[in-house]
Amino acid sequence: MTLSPERVPATAGTRRLTRTLYASAFCEDFVLLYPVYALLFSDTGLSVWQISSLFALWSLTNVVLEVPSGVWADAVSRRRLLVLGPLLTAAGFALWVLVPSYGAFAAGFVLWGAGGALGSGALEALVHDELDRVGAASRYARVMGRARATGIAATMTAMGLAGPVFAWGGYEAVGAASVLTCLAGAAVAARFPEHRTPSDAGDRWTAALRAGLAEARGDRSVRGALLLVPAVTAVWGALDEYTPLLVHETGVAQRTVPWLLLVIWAGATVGSLLAGAAEDLSTTGFAALLTGSALALAVGAAAGTPLALVLVAFAFGGFQLATVLADARLQRRIDATGRATLTSVAGLATELGTLTTFGVYAAAATVTGHGTVFAWFAVPYLVTALLLAPTARTGSAAAGAPSRDRRPAS
Repeated sequence: MTLSPERVPATAGTRRLTRTLYASAFCEDFVLLYPVYALLFSDTGLSVWQISSLFALWSLTNVVLEVPSGVWADAVSRRRLLVLGPLLTAAGFALWVLVPSYGAFAAGFVLWGAGGALGSGALEALVHDELDRVGAASRYARVMGRARATGIAATMTAMGLAGPVFAWGGYEAVGAASVLTCLAGAAVAARFPEHRTPSDAGDRWTAALRAGLAEARGDRSVRGALLLVPAVTAVWGALDEYTPLLVHETGVAQRTVPWLLLVIWAGATVGSLLAGAAEDLSTTGFAALLTGSALALAVGAAAGTPLALVLVAFAFGGFQLATVLADARLQRRIDATGRATLTSVAGLATELGTLTTFGVYAAAATVTGHGTVFAWFAVPYLVTALLLAPTARTGSAAAGAPSRDRRPAS
């Protein structure tokens, strides 16, 4: 009998894995520089164009390194990459504070982007394989949902503490705290259990890349699960950067904006925590989740009132839940040998989708309000839900059709 996610017993191995994962997620997002680094750039004398070019460089670094880092994670130790990533990010933050200049900021973003790319794919692959090793793969969505909720909580905590720490010690204080957090994250990552032993035969990097891509080409279910990740994640992952502008457009005072942002991100946190209970959601249910979230986004954003932001919070909760579930579906369908590679391919597609969303948003926002732009971005989710409908019908028909071969599997 297959145990449900709620009934899989926890073991010493799963407890060590999950505790390490939650601590790592907290360290990754508990960065006091997050709320103030744009101010640091501006106070250093950078123009808006220069600041925008830094963001573009950051995204480009992620795009270029996403797949190679995933292949590397399949070829060598995934834990090693999870330790190295925060160290690169720490070096980047240190550069910002010690030698604030355009060149240092650019180098810091490259290091930060490289650090993030090293963890993308490697983390999901390590967690899934370690859970699968102890027969607890069904807990993956629940565990990753809680990890994402922990990361959101860390971000909100950092937002609350950044002001007092900055008032006390300026950019040097928030920078030092951010570097220390990254170093702590590296130390935590070193505690991840990893029982997988990469093959020593041949060119491991090339072999891992071929294995991952061959699986995507040869298995339509893998391709579908891979494409679902960016379809669900890219748009709302870009929209979250504009939520302060959406909130301020409702007419509230600037000092009220952070509080309403907490409402929106509380919705995303709830969505993460519901992942375990919703892991067995059917394709029809998944399509309904996307439809309901898209409609909530459209109505809540277009209303233009503070109270309607509760609907935006509901939408972000639904999109966060769908993001975790899409990742879980992908992990269930791919083979362990190319897991990090294909997860990184999905990450690359997500990054490209996010960059596209940034460009479309910038163009649309020049001719209309933020609420209208948010509402229009509900359309891709409705389209995705419609594309899932034939899959749901096919799956239902297959489930109800009598089997022609009653022989036991060999």
